[in-house]
Amino acid sequence: MRSHPEPAGRVADAVAGHWVDRLAPPRARPYLRLARIERPVGWWLLLLPCWWSAALAGIAAGDPPDPLHLVLFLIGAVAMRGAGSTYNDIADRDLDAQVERTRSRPLPSGQVSTKAAAAFLVAQALVGFCVLLQFNGTAILVGMLSLAPVAIYPFMKRVMPLPQGVLGLAFAWGALMGWVAVFGRIDPPALWLYAATVAWIVGYDTIYAVQDIEDDEIAGIKSSARLFGARLKPLVGLCYGLAAALMVPALLAAGAGPLGWLGLALFSAHLGQQVLRLSPRDGRLALTLFRSNRDAGLILFAGLAADALWRALG
Repeated sequence: MRSHPEPAGRVADAVAGHWVDRLAPPRARPYLRLARIERPVGWWLLLLPCWWSAALAGIAAGDPPDPLHLVLFLIGAVAMRGAGSTYNDIADRDLDAQVERTRSRPLPSGQVSTKAAAAFLVAQALVGFCVLLQFNGTAILVGMLSLAPVAIYPFMKRVMPLPQGVLGLAFAWGALMGWVAVFGRIDPPALWLYAATVAWIVGYDTIYAVQDIEDDEIAGIKSSARLFGARLKPLVGLCYGLAAALMVPALLAAGAGPLGWLGLALFSAHLGQQVLRLSPRDGRLALTLFRSNRDAGLILFAGLAADALWRALG
């Protein structure tokens, strides 16, 4: 069933009572919503693989994660998540107009023109590029290559049944960046971590897509939630199990100690309880479980970072 559009200036799936609505100048609000500023979980999920990779590199190098790298990854994640969301909204503006949760977003609702959104996209991308230039040459090259999956992702939901796989290829790129920023090359631990992160992302974004199953069917939008259907829980569990399993060789190859393994165990347990609680018919719960992946990711980072610090002190 479709409801009436949100009042002018409001977005149906935005966080209610956020400072964007209370404090930001009215003319700036649509742009902040394009960047999803009121939903920080997005940049957290882009940032965490960078931090995991930096911590894993620290374990291998015998040093704690470089604080400057962590800060640069934070700034870059916020900027590039905003740019990616803006690009996705430009590409999806017609589809978003057909989905109840997204039809009141700035572009389909007419709060921002496509031309203005494109200019905002370029500004955010330039911030991300300036951050990238602070790293070594190999890291700059690897970071630039991430634009390929980012560019094609918005169009995959029209042509392939598992577009979350392409999202995973893009959002997991940070799992390479933290390592290459330290060593100037890509080694097996980073590749294993990247593969694990792709599986994690497919799992959590499938949970996110549960919110839109009915509208996606009407609009002809493809998603892993629709593809998995009645097998949603076991297949999300398979994605999460694969993520945990692929992290094992990553930690082994980097030489992780007990604290790193403890972090992985707690991370895996968190993913397991998400699967146990998941219901294909409960969109509100799906959003809660999706957002909880920030906490899962921070748990893993804490374990890996503590392991690296312990080695540096020992």
